[in-house]
Amino acid sequence: MSTAAPEQRWYVTPAREVGGTVTIPGDKSISHRALMLGGIAEGETSIEGFLASEDCLATLAALRALGVRIERPAPTRVIVQGAGSEGLEPPGAPLDLGNAGTAMRLFMGLLAPQRFDSTLIGDRSLMRRPMERVAEPLRRMGAEIHTRAGLPPVEVRGGRALHGIDFHMPMASAQVKSAVLLAGLRAIGTTAIAEPAPTRDHTERMLEGFGARLRREGTAVAISGGQRLRGTHIEVPGDFSSAAFFLVAGCLGAERGLTLRRVGINPTRTGLLEMLSAMGADIQVHPLGDPGPEPVADIEVRASHLRGIEVPERLVPLAIDEFPIFFIAAAAASGESVVRGAGELRVKESDRLAVMAEGLTRLGIRNELLPDGMRIWGGAFQGGTVHAHGDHRIAMSFAVASLRARARIEIRDVANVATSFPDFVALARAAGLQIDAPGGS
Repeated sequence: MSTAAPEQRWYVTPAREVGGTVTIPGDKSISHRALMLGGIAEGETSIEGFLASEDCLATLAALRALGVRIERPAPTRVIVQGAGSEGLEPPGAPLDLGNAGTAMRLFMGLLAPQRFDSTLIGDRSLMRRPMERVAEPLRRMGAEIHTRAGLPPVEVRGGRALHGIDFHMPMASAQVKSAVLLAGLRAIGTTAIAEPAPTRDHTERMLEGFGARLRREGTAVAISGGQRLRGTHIEVPGDFSSAAFFLVAGCLGAERGLTLRRVGINPTRTGLLEMLSAMGADIQVHPLGDPGPEPVADIEVRASHLRGIEVPERLVPLAIDEFPIFFIAAAAASGESVVRGAGELRVKESDRLAVMAEGLTRLGIRNELLPDGMRIWGGAFQGGTVHAHGDHRIAMSFAVASLRARARIEIRDVANVATSFPDFVALARAAGLQIDAPGGS
C-alpha cells in the first residue's frame, strides 16, 4: 500500500532587506506555445531560455507521446523536429498534463482537427478546473469534445472537419482565444475572434513568427485555415509573472535596489507595473532592444511607500496571474485597495480570492472578500500559518509577505511551486529572503 508523500512546507523568517540582481527564468506561457507550434511546424525549431518547470515538461512529454521528436541538449535549450500539421500520431494512453491548465486548454484546440482520438487528464487540481469555455467554441467549429460535467477528463474525437467561425468571446481569456486560433489553423475558411478586453497575445505573436498570416485590429484577430507553419528560432524571455514576486519584494524591502534581468514586458502582461506605479512604486524599466517578437527589459525596483488604489477593471485581464502578489502589496500599503471584475481568479489552481483572503486574515490583515474581487485595508503582517492549497502563486506571494511580517510565517502545501518556478527558493534566498524549505530546494 502506497503512502502519501509528506506535505511540503516553508518557514519564512522576516528579512531586513532584499537586493542585488536576479535573472528571471523563462516565460511559462511562451515555453508552452513554442513547444506546441514547433511540434506542428515543418522543419526544426530551436528554443533558448525554455522554462524547465513541471508544467512545461508535461507539455513536452505529451508532444513526444504524439510522435514529435524533441531533444534537450541543455535544461533550457530544446530542439523540436516538427511533425507538420498532419504528422502527429495517436497517443498510446491518455495525455497526462499534470497541473498545466494552459497546456490542457491549448491541446484541446491543437487536437480537435486531428484524425485520431485523444484524452487529456491531469492532477487532482487540474481535474477540478472548468474546460467547457474552450470546448463550446470548438464544438461550434465542428469538433467533438466531451467533458464530465464540464471538467476533465477531456475526450477529443478525431476525424472531424472543422470550419471557421465568428466568435465573440463572452469573457476575456487568452487560453480560450489561443485554443480557437490553433483549431483555426486546420479549419476550412476564416476563424475570427473578438475579445471583450485585451488579453496576452503570445499565441498571435508566435504564430506570426512561425510564418502564419493573421489579421489583427484592436481586440480582434482572424486566421485563415490551411496555413502551414515553418520551424524557427525562439528566444524565451524571463517570465513577467515570476518577476512579479521580486517586483513586490523590491517595493517592500530593496533599500539599495533590486534588478531583474531580461524580463518579458509584453504590454498584454504588464498590468501589475501600472498598478504598482499608481501605488507609488519606485520602478524603472530599461528596454533591451527587440531580439524577437517579445519585448524584453531589465527592471530596477527600490523600496517604496505604497498607497492603496482601486484597480481599473481594464487592467484585470492584463494582470490576472499577478493578483496574489498584488494583494500582498495592497496589504503592505497605506489605506484601502479594491479589486473588482476578477471572478476568473476563482477558477485558477485554487479559488485565489478565497485562499488569499483566508491567508491575509490569518496574518492579521483586514479584508473583505467580494464575489469578483477583494477589498484590503493595509496594515502590519503578523506571523502565523497559512495554507497555499497547492497553488504555486499563493505560496510564493506569502513568502514575500515575510518582508513586512512581525514573526515567522509558515506556508503549507507548497510543492506545486515546481510547476512554474522550480528555482524560486534559491533565487529568493540569493535576493535576501529567509526561507527554510525542509526536504525541498
